[in-house]
Amino acid sequence: MKRTSFQTGRRAFLGQAACAGLGWSGMLSALGTLRLFNATVSAQGAPPEDDSKILICLFLFGGNDSNNLIVPRDLPSYTAYQRDRGILALPREDLLPLTLPGGDGREFGFHPAMAPLHPVFDAGDLAVVCNVGTLVAPITKAEYQSGGAALPPYLFSHNDQQVQWQTSLPDSPRQLGWGGRMADLMQSLNSESQISMNISIAGSNFFQVGEEVLQYHLTPQGSIGLEFYNATWDPIPQLYQATNQMLGRSYGHVFEQEYANIMNRAVANDTLLKTELAGIPMYTDKFPNSTVAGGGLNRVASQLRMILRMIAARQSLGMRRQIFFAALGGFDTHDAQLEDHHDLLSELSVALADFHQATEDLNVSERVTLFTASDFNRTYNSNGKGSDHAWGGHHLIMGGAVNGGQLYGAMPTLAINGPDDTGSRGSWIPKVSTDEMAATLARWFGVSESNLPLVLPNLHRFAQPNLGFMSL
Repeated sequence: MKRTSFQTGRRAFLGQAACAGLGWSGMLSALGTLRLFNATVSAQGAPPEDDSKILICLFLFGGNDSNNLIVPRDLPSYTAYQRDRGILALPREDLLPLTLPGGDGREFGFHPAMAPLHPVFDAGDLAVVCNVGTLVAPITKAEYQSGGAALPPYLFSHNDQQVQWQTSLPDSPRQLGWGGRMADLMQSLNSESQISMNISIAGSNFFQVGEEVLQYHLTPQGSIGLEFYNATWDPIPQLYQATNQMLGRSYGHVFEQEYANIMNRAVANDTLLKTELAGIPMYTDKFPNSTVAGGGLNRVASQLRMILRMIAARQSLGMRRQIFFAALGGFDTHDAQLEDHHDLLSELSVALADFHQATEDLNVSERVTLFTASDFNRTYNSNGKGSDHAWGGHHLIMGGAVNGGQLYGAMPTLAINGPDDTGSRGSWIPKVSTDEMAATLARWFGVSESNLPLVLPNLHRFAQPNLGFMSL
């Protein structure tokens, strides 16, 4: 059932979790024990015909200006918005009105470039989580300004905040991603598969770094193989023969043997994927609004098309769980922000709308959830023609299992020097931690309540372990 209430309240503060003081060695030991337990349970009974779930992280690199993603529309709030945003303010008449249940008296609208996603929101398959950011623990403005509270290190640094968003461990030197920890815990569900649960279409990332489950890289065109490792490769056929002989040997040195093992697995996985994907349509026709000059797909759509093909192949590949990473760059808009941000949101919106429709066409929308993440928000006021690095921002959650058509978390007081501003530029102190947003997604993905601290060790510090935007 889709939920209909505006989610702004705080639940009672979560008590000390069993793993609150669990060290990393203890956590990894517990993960290993749970994996054995899950494997035993899986072996005792045949799984349902299709109980698959697919989680997609779409990272917006550079710091998305979510202050213009969703904008106040009621006249008093818009007047203040127009004053404080200055040159960055969008015309009120261009905003796409949002019909929200309940609320706090304010009205909001989407950026006009998000027109393709407006009906998805109205249909209840898209939600916005407001004012999310990296946090060590909840913090007030007074605590921030006093300098005595724990803050995420290097708060406004691109690289550091990207890592902290993807790991949800701002106060730990270990850079294991929460997607990687989740895959480590749940890998027994994919025991019939040779392919990693964690698949990236956008290169290496921290979100999918695990202790045991390694991220597998694809391109929007498919598997990455050795071009010359093919018996019919014409230029130098001896390369194939020599490589085949090297990979088939046994080596006395442990590193040499492991290198050969890794290469053999890579070759086998490449062959398997190419074989399986050969029987899956290209699905270019599923992205009719995402084409660019020359007839190809835009950057987001090309990645989502590859993900759609992998979803279609999930059962033949033996994958009951899949975690994907995709990305769009260019959001570091210090200059020409209105134009550049409009183009970025247009590219994002048409691709997401096409992808969601494709999941409905393939009857998998209830099994697929996509969420956005980004370094940070941008300052409310302008630096001239753009904006600078800020903190808490708003993020999209899309899928058939989403309790959409509403806002979750808490929209900040949008006022320079207001109660949610760190200083004088409009950098909002997050009301929702990345842990809370991640925990809501992890629970839907199948992580039990008792295992959530293994995926998100800092979750016990926060009051909302379930934001309510997912139907379980």
